[in-house]
Amino acid sequence: MNLHYDRRPFLSGAAPKVAAAKLRFPDLLALFSAPAPATPAADGALTALDNASEWLNSPPLTAAGLRGKVVLIDFWTYTCINWLRTLPYLRAWHRQYQAQGLVLVGVHAPEFSFEHDLGNVQRAIQELGVDFPVAIDNDFGIWRAFDNQYWPAVYLLDGQGRIRHQQFGEGNYHSLGPKIQELLQETGRNSSVEQPLPVVARGIEAAADWGNLQSWETYVGHSHAKRFASPEGKHLGEPYPYTAPAQLAPNHWALSGTWTMEPGAAQLNAPHGGISFRFHARDLHLVMGTAVPDTPARFRVSLDGQPPGSGHGLDVDDQGNGTVTYPRLYQLIRQPETGSDHQFGVEFLDAGVKVFAFTFG
Repeated sequence: MNLHYDRRPFLSGAAPKVAAAKLRFPDLLALFSAPAPATPAADGALTALDNASEWLNSPPLTAAGLRGKVVLIDFWTYTCINWLRTLPYLRAWHRQYQAQGLVLVGVHAPEFSFEHDLGNVQRAIQELGVDFPVAIDNDFGIWRAFDNQYWPAVYLLDGQGRIRHQQFGEGNYHSLGPKIQELLQETGRNSSVEQPLPVVARGIEAAADWGNLQSWETYVGHSHAKRFASPEGKHLGEPYPYTAPAQLAPNHWALSGTWTMEPGAAQLNAPHGGISFRFHARDLHLVMGTAVPDTPARFRVSLDGQPPGSGHGLDVDDQGNGTVTYPRLYQLIRQPETGSDHQFGVEFLDAGVKVFAFTFG
């Protein structure tokens, strides 16, 4: 089991087949010990969508227009690896059931500051192939109306706007199709499906290697940085020269070069700075962007001090070369096999990179 917490330590246990989820708030208990979040009354569940500041892929959806339809509400933010791995299933449900009356609404509630930017969300929607309606929830009005706590989170509403099913995090996908069919049948739709659409999960969307995943989400910003190993310690709000130990302890990380640690990110002030992490996972990702929008920054990745070769991720070549363009999650390592700790390193050839968080798979 792996539970990814926003601004909380990682918790782990031995229970099998448990969804991975990310909590937004810092004072929440573990997923197992926390009660299921309260959900709004029937009218409130649909009228909550009135809090959207913008709609993408659709004109504004209203409670009146949605009554009598089955509605699937999916809370997401575009850099969340847990949500990215649910996206193939969302696409399949949308394409399979929309003609029968299902309305899938993705509520985009941002985690990082750059995810408030509508242009960034629009670009992510296009690149990720998100083809269902998206409600922009920058002020968390819809989130609060549902008393939601997780990315990703799914709420399934019947034709009267009542929440009939909810689930949080990755996994348990097989239960959603029958639930959708059941509610469609209640509305008088013929929702029998002999064969579910095949779900193709490739690249960043492929399921994590849960059996070998021993590293977890790690924030780089000053406010929530854990297991930081540069001997200089953390310095908030000022350029500071950092060094990285030659060998890191498991799940520790370090900066090298001159960086400014901000509350939510670290920004490189001069070329040829780097960041390193000792991890145990198949995949390693970095959420990163640049301080000046639309100003690319080049980087070079290493794995145990060498070019990654066949272990390179989608966003680098086999020599480890890549470029930061707009702020998003970058897959830097995807190994053919997992079984031991590795030391990851990245050198940024240009200044101005902003690094937010590591995630793994």
